[in-house]
Parts: sequence; C-alpha cells; structure tokens
Amino acid sequence: MRSLESDTVIKENIMNRIFASSINKDHIGQNLTLVGWLEDFRDMGKIGFISARDMTGNFQGVLTGGLLSAFREVPKQSVIMIKGTVQETRAENFQVEVKVEKVEVMSRAVNPLPIDPTGRVKSSMDKRLDSRALDLRNSRISNIFRIRSYVLNLVRTFLYSRMFVEVNTPKIIGSSTEGGADLFGFEYFSRKAYLAQSPQLYKEQLTLGLERVFEISPYFRAEPSHTVRHLSEFVSVDLEAAFLDYGNIMDIVQELVLSTINDLFVHHNKEMTYLENKQEIMVGRIPRITYQKCLEDLRSLGEKIEFGNDLSDPALKKLGQIYSSFYFIIDWPTKLKPFYILEHEKKPELSKSFDLQYGYLEIVSGGTRQHNSERLRNKLLEKGLDPNSFSDHLQTFEWGMPPHSGCGIGFDRLMMILTNSTNIREVVLYPRDTERLRP
Repeated sequence: MRSLESDTVIKENIMNRIFASSINKDHIGQNLTLVGWLEDFRDMGKIGFISARDMTGNFQGVLTGGLLSAFREVPKQSVIMIKGTVQETRAENFQVEVKVEKVEVMSRAVNPLPIDPTGRVKSSMDKRLDSRALDLRNSRISNIFRIRSYVLNLVRTFLYSRMFVEVNTPKIIGSSTEGGADLFGFEYFSRKAYLAQSPQLYKEQLTLGLERVFEISPYFRAEPSHTVRHLSEFVSVDLEAAFLDYGNIMDIVQELVLSTINDLFVHHNKEMTYLENKQEIMVGRIPRITYQKCLEDLRSLGEKIEFGNDLSDPALKKLGQIYSSFYFIIDWPTKLKPFYILEHEKKPELSKSFDLQYGYLEIVSGGTRQHNSERLRNKLLEKGLDPNSFSDHLQTFEWGMPPHSGCGIGFDRLMMILTNSTNIREVVLYPRDTERLRP
C-alpha cells in the first residue's frame, strides 16, 4: 500500500517526524508524522489499532474506513509512516494516540521472520545472534547497546578530565606483546604478523612523551575458550600513566567504575530498573584484598591453594561468597604476572599488581611496570623470552623511561555487570568466538 504522495513530500514528512517518546497530551489536536516498525495490529471490524516502535518507544495509531481495509494485508515488522491528528486515548500504555489520515508502507517485512523481535516468543542465543539486526528491535536488547554507547562516552569523558590523551596503536604487530601463544598469526607481505592482544608495549612507550594515555579498541586472542565470559575479539579500555604507582591506578579505576555506575542510575534510571543487583554494585569504596588474604579466606571455606598457584574459577566463585560485589586482589605472586610487572623491593616474590573482580569475574588487570631496561631484559630471560624479539621496545627504555603504571579494563565484561547479563555475547553486537565467524 502506497499513498499518492510524491517521494519529495514523503522525505519532507520524515524530516519533520516526531519521535514516540516525545508525544504527550500537549500535542492533542496537532497533525504529526511518525515512522517506525509495525509490532501489533488489532482489527476490531470498523476500527483498527496499530502499535509501532521507533528508536525511542511505541506509539499507537487508529485506523478506520479504507485505510483499515488496506492495512489488513500489511505484515508485522514492516516499516510504516503515519500522518494524523493526535487525540486522547483510553489505552493504558499510551498517553495519546494518532487518528491516522495517511499511511505509507515504506518497506514490507517477509513473514515468518527468523525470530520474534518483540521477545514474546523466546529464541536461542544462536538464533538471535544469527539475526542480530532484527534482535535489536527488542527494546530490552537495544537498551543494552544504548547503555553501552553511553558508558563509552562516560569513560572517555572521565579519562579526559584526568589529563589522559586518547591514542590509537597498531593492531597488526610483528611479535607477541607478552610472549604468549594465544595470537592470531597470518602472512603479511611475506612476513609473519599477528593480531594484537593488547597495546601494552606501545602504551608504555608513549608515556615517554605523553605521560598519560588511554585507548579504547578491539583486541584479539586465539584462546580456545568455551565460556560465557570469553571472546576471540573483545574491547579493552587500556590506560598507562607516568609517575603513578599501582595504588594510584587502582584509585583511578575505582573512581571510574563507581562514578559510571552512579551516573547511569541518575541519568538512565529507567533503563537500569531491571538490575536486581543495584545495591551490590552501588558501593562507596572497593576493598583491596591481598592474594595472601584470599588464600586464607579460601582455606576457611575448605579450598586449599598453595602459595604461587593461580586462583581457579571454583576458588573465585567461593571468594564471591565473601566479596559479592567489586573487590581488588592485590600483590599477586610475581611468577603469575607478565615480565613487565614490577616486583616489591623487599618481597620480590610478590608483584605490584592488581585484578579488579566482581564476584568470580575478572574485569581489570594492572600494576606498576618495570622501567629499568636491564631489569626488564632480565625479566624477559626469566620468562623464557628472547630479548632480541623485543629490541624495539627495549631501546625506548634508554631514552628516559619514567616510572609508570597502568591497566586494561575488559569493557565487555564491565557491560555484563552493568546490564546484569550472564553471557558476554549479550553485550557484544556481533561476537566472535571459537564457533562464530558470521554474521
């Protein structure tokens, strides 16, 4: 069904449209244009009610006469434009409704659709991801990504206010950042290259001239994990600062996380109402628990871990019984951390490092870095790495490398917490894991 209006008039109407969330009783009697996707059509015989959705919410239109007869053939989820007069309504879910005078079907949807975007008929995660663009018409799902966009802006604004400079480092690199094996390798003009798993070495080098830097970017890890918290492509918020130690970085991370949460509840309280754990994430200060204290806590819960061993998922889940919200684990054994992490002077078996946890979920990892070139070279040897492979990095440490510290924030995992999602794929538009390479 098409109206007799020209394309020029249609375009003008769309430009002058009003969004669903903006319509209220002040508009009664006004002639308005709305566009959106048809969700429901109730045919009452001589009168019909349409419910459509745009990016801000739902609106209701009332059809009669010839418009009603023609509209009976319009498939749900088609794109429609309606023009009509705003009037009072008896509907509980709408402040007002539109008495439709003109209607344009701008794009017809093919039925049946692969998933129900209203969410009334449940679909598996795989089916939803296969039809992700359609999945976003579900207001619960689209709200996740509106919040994600808002939080990205909050993070940038916060770091700018702390004198950090945003940078962009290469994602195609010639050697492993940390000497690990979990890298995607490929041929790069007859040479071996890799996809970066971290900007670690670059951001350290950049503290020489910029002092404080941060980057928000996707990174890649060829880790064959099949969990609800791992992806092969993920977004990380990385920051590095000269003349700060790991305690200062924890202060920054704490303020960033807590101020973000507070801002969300102030400015997006409606979208955050589905969070059942509001009181758990609205904390005033994040406790700092030493690795040694964690071992003691775990022993009290019947979990025996020897000093120097990593904390397994079962162990972290038990710690989550004690620390149900955010908490830092600090001063990890040096042997568990990468070569660039600095050890304590008086207790070299302990590193100046931290992880930020939410229950069992690790969100942030960071610490104070080595800034002495000779000690860094020795650390590479201790870890079984060839210093020659890091020659470009090592030479920068001869140019006046300042003491520095930093961290990497798993942004997707943070979004899991902020949206109360149990699967990281819920908060990533097109996730990539060991099984998924499309769409």
